[in-house]
Amino acid sequence: MKVTPPSEKLSDYYGSHVFDRKKMQEYLPKEAYKAVTDAIEKGTSINRKIADLIANGMKSWAKSMGVTHYTHWFQPLTDGTAEKHDGFIEFSENGDVIECFSGKLLIQQEPDASSFPNGGIRNTFEARGYTA
Repeated sequence: MKVTPPSEKLSDYYGSHVFDRKKMQEYLPKEAYKAVTDAIEKGTSINRKIADLIANGMKSWAKSMGVTHYTHWFQPLTDGTAEKHDGFIEFSENGDVIECFSGKLLIQQEPDASSFPNGGIRNTFEARGYTA
């Protein structure tokens, strides 16, 4: 199968599917954009309310391009990379499908029963991924 690029010039489309600062300014409220840039530049943390605003903006941007799934890509301390694939859906209590992507998915901690005997919380940077 032959793949045809959208343009002969790589610079016309390189990075077009990245939620970069230009897209953040378009899809995020000003307070959320400022929180992201402060986190990048100053190392400040982002609270749950702002994380929800960011997640909503990211989902709107992604859906505008026809996206249905996203990947959590991380670099564990094993000199490799790993990723986890999810969709923008969850199931309600009665089994109906609902669209969902919240700030909790942007938080830098996740449960991991293998890290601690009690199934405690570990920081994402402490994760060990399984790579092929």
